[in-house]
Amino acid sequence: MGMGTSGGNRRYLAEINVTPLVDVMLVLLIIFMVTAPMMTKGLDVKLPETTAKALPQKKKHVVITVNAKGGVFVGNEEVAPELLRQRLSELVRQGRAGQVLLRADRSVRYGEVARVMAAIREAGIKDMGLVTAPSSETVSDIKVSGRFGKKQKEK
Repeated sequence: MGMGTSGGNRRYLAEINVTPLVDVMLVLLIIFMVTAPMMTKGLDVKLPETTAKALPQKKKHVVITVNAKGGVFVGNEEVAPELLRQRLSELVRQGRAGQVLLRADRSVRYGEVARVMAAIREAGIKDMGLVTAPSSETVSDIKVSGRFGKKQKEK
């Protein structure tokens, strides 16, 4: 009785082991969930609050931001205030500035905002809007009294 090879008893495994695939996919999912919030960039601006309703927006708009330190940004790109009109004129020539939305931190002086608004007008942009945060109090909660119109909360 010799030892022979039994070639007929050998079968191939035709199933895929999905456990390593699931492990890798879960690790990738966790990595993307952790890194995705870090990839969003924005400018920290405390907008003034108003009770005005939102206006309809056009498709091609440019957002200009003035932060608390007085820095002026076109989109996320910082621009020197003296070069703002030139930068906006370029965007108008390219057809990318149909409307400008101006965001200014509530601590920015009125004169700085007025200078930015003047640069927007000088660049030839006629459609401009101011971005504000919704107010926590409504118009009916505020009573104007006195000679100088001081706001007082109704009780």
